[in-house]
Amino acid sequence: MNTGDNAFIMICAALVFFMTPGLAFFYGGLVRRKNVVNTMMACVAIMGISVVMWIAFGYSLSFSGDNGGIIGTLKNVFLNGISLNSVSDYAPTLSAYTFVIFQMMFAMITPGLITGAVVGRMRFKALCIFIVLWSLIVYYPMAHMVWGSGGFLAKIGSVDFAGGNVVHISSGVSGLVLAMILGRRRGIEHTSYRVHNIPFVFLGAAMLWFGWYGFNAGSALGANGLAAHAFTTSALASATALISWMVIDIVKEGKPTLVGASTGLVVGLVAITPGAGFVPIWSAVIIGALVSPICCFTMSFLKNKLKIDDALDAFGCHGIGGIWGGIATGIFAQSKINPVAKWNGLAFGDTKLFFMQLAGIAITIAVAVIGTLICVGITKLFTSLRVDPKDELVGMDVTQHGESAYPSFNGLD
Repeated sequence: MNTGDNAFIMICAALVFFMTPGLAFFYGGLVRRKNVVNTMMACVAIMGISVVMWIAFGYSLSFSGDNGGIIGTLKNVFLNGISLNSVSDYAPTLSAYTFVIFQMMFAMITPGLITGAVVGRMRFKALCIFIVLWSLIVYYPMAHMVWGSGGFLAKIGSVDFAGGNVVHISSGVSGLVLAMILGRRRGIEHTSYRVHNIPFVFLGAAMLWFGWYGFNAGSALGANGLAAHAFTTSALASATALISWMVIDIVKEGKPTLVGASTGLVVGLVAITPGAGFVPIWSAVIIGALVSPICCFTMSFLKNKLKIDDALDAFGCHGIGGIWGGIATGIFAQSKINPVAKWNGLAFGDTKLFFMQLAGIAITIAVAVIGTLICVGITKLFTSLRVDPKDELVGMDVTQHGESAYPSFNGLD
């Protein structure tokens, strides 16, 4: 074991942990006043649920042993068999515990992303049951297939440096399916919807940006040049996407907006995540510049044309951003940067990685769609998915939690 690597990855784990409170502020700022507590509470509940599940059996199912390239075993339930002196099977310079806690934070932030698609209408009890099931049926198998020993997607040569498939596409697609099943928020087509707290939105985006450096750089699993490379591509892609979204705002509205800039930096981070440790520095500019118009168009198309109420654009940001990032990795990746990529990308004359990336994306979408439908079916056995119309009108904060974010405020949203 190497003390420097262990210290670095433990710090990165803490940074990734910080992303979930950041997500709570980001999502909380975007919703109406009457739903702030409920929106943030969804992330808070997941912070508790995910840790208990991960230590109990999540890590074992994701990273211990292999069953057909799809899921792990129960060999390390409650970290059985892992001691203070155990070295990680996935990084020989790391303590096994260090790897466990780093991956635990990914299992925390991922289901939190789904909640943005369903705010304002999903029963809190139903959401908690759904997240437990989704972690079991979708997240743990995806983590194993992409990063686990013997994982199917890793075997075919599909690569995902820090979670394009595992985190963003899986959660974004699941959020879209869940939003379609729940239906649109009541009155959304007749109401002028306004972001209630723009400073919250930027605070959350800034916390996500800060934590994301641990998310991507830490995925090198060591304090090394690859970590620094991933840090650099992440910074460049997010900054470029931020600028790109500002340009879109100016073209569409005549003025740049803080919400737009915040959204832009987030989708830039999403897009670079699968390729942060595979693509050359210069390509991060292209990846970041293109993701903003791609995601912006998708959000508009879903809401205006298809009338799908992906409330906070979980699919528009994470699903589409992750898909573009996976495709871009297949275009720009180089084996000389990271030999985990068996082939160079399309831009360097090889087609194999590009097609394996498409296959990985297609499989991830299939797992997310089928898994979400299964989770919804089981959840309905215990409770209805959606709150009553009266509760939705009053607001989720009071009806689901008996609290109000702004008890002295008597105005309108």
